[in-house]
Amino acid sequence: SLRKLCGSRVSPRSFRSCAALFIGEEQPKNCFTEMQVLKGHFDIVRFLVQIDDLRFASAGDDGLVLIWNVETGDCLLELRCHTQQITAMTSYSFIRGRNAHAALITASSDRTLSLWDPDSGNRVQNISDLQSSVKCLLVLVRLDVWLSGGNELCVWNRDFELQCKTVHHSDAGISAMVELPKNFIAAAMDKEIVIFKLSLSGSDIVVMAMRHLADHQDTIHSLISINDGLFASGSHIGELIIWDSVDWTIQAYEHILWEEPAGDSQSEVKLKQIERSIQHMSSDGEYIVAAVGSGLYVFNVLMKSVVAYRKMAHDSNVLHTMLRLMSCSEDGSVRLWELQDLPLPAEPASSGFFGMFGTFGRSGKQTGPPAKKMPEIPGLRSLELIGDLIGHSGAVQMFLSFKEKGLVTCSTDHLLIIWKDGELQSQLRSLAVFQKLEENQKL
Repeated sequence: SLRKLCGSRVSPRSFRSCAALFIGEEQPKNCFTEMQVLKGHFDIVRFLVQIDDLRFASAGDDGLVLIWNVETGDCLLELRCHTQQITAMTSYSFIRGRNAHAALITASSDRTLSLWDPDSGNRVQNISDLQSSVKCLLVLVRLDVWLSGGNELCVWNRDFELQCKTVHHSDAGISAMVELPKNFIAAAMDKEIVIFKLSLSGSDIVVMAMRHLADHQDTIHSLISINDGLFASGSHIGELIIWDSVDWTIQAYEHILWEEPAGDSQSEVKLKQIERSIQHMSSDGEYIVAAVGSGLYVFNVLMKSVVAYRKMAHDSNVLHTMLRLMSCSEDGSVRLWELQDLPLPAEPASSGFFGMFGTFGRSGKQTGPPAKKMPEIPGLRSLELIGDLIGHSGAVQMFLSFKEKGLVTCSTDHLLIIWKDGELQSQLRSLAVFQKLEENQKL
């Protein structure tokens, strides 16, 4: 099928294939047949944040924040103030008077935090005397505060006034945070998850560390909320732990060990660790999809069971995932997947691939049961490639879905691409032509 290009044209690249994975030009289940290339950044674009149904912001290593319209691809605003790369970005909406307003918060390596009005492009607030750069941001809408995490955890009100902070002496600092019930926060700090409590007394807020969960054996790279009752963490050596959000006990533990040929050299050992590192996870409340090295792994939270997995989903590490079953990778591709029932027996589960156990009480460090050969995994399905979006010439850092309006991707090639449903776009263009003809006839 012919791929239509809108906007700037990117240099064509041949379709890549993994050792056991190839999809040709014909992709009947892939609706993304049109692409629009957006230029504006001068360095790696790492972050995409949705502002509302039509707008999103992009940011990266050039320190620029650009606001775009997803339907037209127009750059609406250019926000300049950071002198170094953006390290975190988030948006939130609030009610003022009777109207809903959007706000954007950015953090940079230059140790500044900025609050932006994405309607006017004005920088509403700026803080420039931070002790260290911020690695993550979390807005707590219910408490009307937001948190910044790095070497210190800071709590701010909507007017950017510091309410309280707690200092940590870990070199790694806080890399990710999720909101838990009853004013608790879970924060990833190196190999630990620290549970913080926000206590309110009058207009004052105090933050205190309540518990250290030290069940991971290596650095935590991903921390996500699953639903009101559960959250999950994933580590550098393939440990996936599902936690109870209220009492912080382990509800499920998976040690994902892609089977590799035995080798003695240090480089091979390092390669094994990289290939099973959980770089990213996403969840819809019932399932988790995890980026594990260059593979994908789908887990049913309710059944505490593996649904599907593919060891080599991409040629390089997977950087971002979504439960509409999409993934993007260092190899420059964005791939669409479909869960299908297995007509034949699945590829055999390798020894040590599933070190599964569930515990319902708090305990010390756990390392899982001895590795066992599991002859059969009930209900296992296959993860089939149904679409390969080729347009970027560098690692695709992340994507953002606007549902029927399209999919936005950003990359180390300094570009953004809006991928669109070609059939839908064609219908919209035809409709616009008919409307124009009707208007002319009335005149």
